[in-house]
Amino acid sequence: MELAFYKYQGTGNDFVIIDNRKQGWKLNKEQIAFLCNRRKGIGADGLMLLETSVVADFKMVYYNADGAESTMCGNGGRCMVSFAKELQLIEDNSTQFEAIDGLHEAKIMPNGIVVLHMQDVNENKLIQDHFEIQTGSPHYVKFEKDVLAIDVVSEGRAIRNNKAFPAGINVNFVEVLNNNTLFVRTYERGVEDETLSCGTGVTAAAIAHSNTDIGKFDIAIKTRGGDLSVQFEKTSPTHAIQVWLKGETQLVFTGKITLPS
Repeated sequence: MELAFYKYQGTGNDFVIIDNRKQGWKLNKEQIAFLCNRRKGIGADGLMLLETSVVADFKMVYYNADGAESTMCGNGGRCMVSFAKELQLIEDNSTQFEAIDGLHEAKIMPNGIVVLHMQDVNENKLIQDHFEIQTGSPHYVKFEKDVLAIDVVSEGRAIRNNKAFPAGINVNFVEVLNNNTLFVRTYERGVEDETLSCGTGVTAAAIAHSNTDIGKFDIAIKTRGGDLSVQFEKTSPTHAIQVWLKGETQLVFTGKITLPS
């Protein structure tokens, strides 16, 4: 079977996207893993299906690179909004779409910048030397003095597979740079490797950085794949509302590929 696809990236976090509004594609785990494979397939951190929704402009269905359906992906959501704009599903520069964790709003700005409204954050725990935060996906956040010196794959994999996290967890190592800018590196479950950027991960890092402070925040983030920012309001030490993730998106290329039987 020949499959038409679109390849998008958002600050280095890359995705295969398929227009599935006609519900013609029912991909199995092995096929998704093949498409995301960087040597035998297209290569991506994840795969997304754009489908119709009865409650919003469209629906986003997200799969990790290992082929398993996953939780919310912030950079994936931003790329999906750009794709929906390309398909002319968005009449102006704002939209609402359906994802696994509920409805999301998004705004499209010039030069491929997409601002995505994330879900409120209600789970924010400081446990010994790290934070555990739910930002649509579960995240472990640890602050370090020199993030470039960290073996993210080795240390991240050990934490991700710790028996304390039976469902696994994404792992973020964060360094505070000048002017409170954060440098974040992330090991993502399902990809089982470091990714160049993680939207829900940098959101978790920004909220962890605010710690027990209350008020409005606008945190600049640097990743190996590019720059992001996270705006939010803390109404209590553990509760954040009006969480917005902002960064660039880009259509990389389109093509067709033959799926293995």
